[in-house]
Amino acid sequence: MPRLSGARSQKAGLAPGTLIHVGKKKLGTVQISRIDYSEDWLAERASISAEDALVTKRRPKVRWINVDGLQQVDVLEKLGSHFKIHPLVLEDILHTGQRPKMENYDSSLFLVIKMLRYNERQGIVEDEQVSIVLGSDFVLSFQEGIEGDVFDAIRERIRRKKGHLRSQDASYLAYSLLDAVVDQYFVIAERLGDRIEDLERELLDNPTRATLQEMYRLKRELLLVRKSVWPLREVVHQLERGDCPLFRKPIRLYLRDLYDHTIAVLDALENERELLSGMMDIYLSSVSNKLNEIMKVLTIIATIFIPLTFIVGIYGMNFDTSTSPWNMPELRWYWGYPAILTIMAVMGIGMLAYFKKKKWF
Repeated sequence: MPRLSGARSQKAGLAPGTLIHVGKKKLGTVQISRIDYSEDWLAERASISAEDALVTKRRPKVRWINVDGLQQVDVLEKLGSHFKIHPLVLEDILHTGQRPKMENYDSSLFLVIKMLRYNERQGIVEDEQVSIVLGSDFVLSFQEGIEGDVFDAIRERIRRKKGHLRSQDASYLAYSLLDAVVDQYFVIAERLGDRIEDLERELLDNPTRATLQEMYRLKRELLLVRKSVWPLREVVHQLERGDCPLFRKPIRLYLRDLYDHTIAVLDALENERELLSGMMDIYLSSVSNKLNEIMKVLTIIATIFIPLTFIVGIYGMNFDTSTSPWNMPELRWYWGYPAILTIMAVMGIGMLAYFKKKKWF
């Protein structure tokens, strides 16, 4: 988990709106892409500079600028100056440890969401902050710079003129970005659910200490996903209620559906969390039962050997049979030794039979 408190200390004493990147430092340069489109026109450019992203040869219906990487503060300053973005918004974009939220400004809307992806190689959930600035005819999206995102399907729909994207305004594009992120939450929840099912089978077959460690890892992953979805639900609910005038009434119908999706994700995560908690209880009970079974076997063995040890102890004492008034005749009896062994064997078998009848094992 990233430690942001130390990085945030760099802001101590600075004026509000001072632009300093707070978060994981990414290697490489900032990647900027731009898509301008209308219903019958499309222009797309990738790996361009901030100046090229702002060039307008033909006024589009919607302009989408995506920025991968936040380490170059001057890029944000140029975009912020051109689109008249509030300095506090730029400051929040650079602070990558924030919770999902929505902020309304005079002519724009600022959204912070968490984009998640499942790392198959390491078996963990990775999160990345995505900041979205929505204007009347533009959408700006800022990502931390982790390789890849979940917006490729949206780009493909714009290129191939599929769905309603090319015929709708910028607010529909912003909704589509939110929808793509929430759809990825379903993928993450399903993948974590598969891991829980595999762990449940292992728990029933042969639980080990590694099983318990894996359950705690899964619990942390579920907590990370829930921390990303829970505040986003409130954000979508505010948008659906009409708190932002940039989202027209027809778009709010889609936001209502998106709100239902966030509720469904939370329900799935809650079910998985309860299942995992139950598995932890089963594991602890299984370990306790196994310990009880071991103690039962040891107790039975010790109980059987108590009278045998008593008999052996008596015959292990030193006796002077020539002078002792308490003569032990079986000491000089020809069948004394096998007789004592027989008595001990009968006692042991008899006790085992008695324990078995009592169903103690």
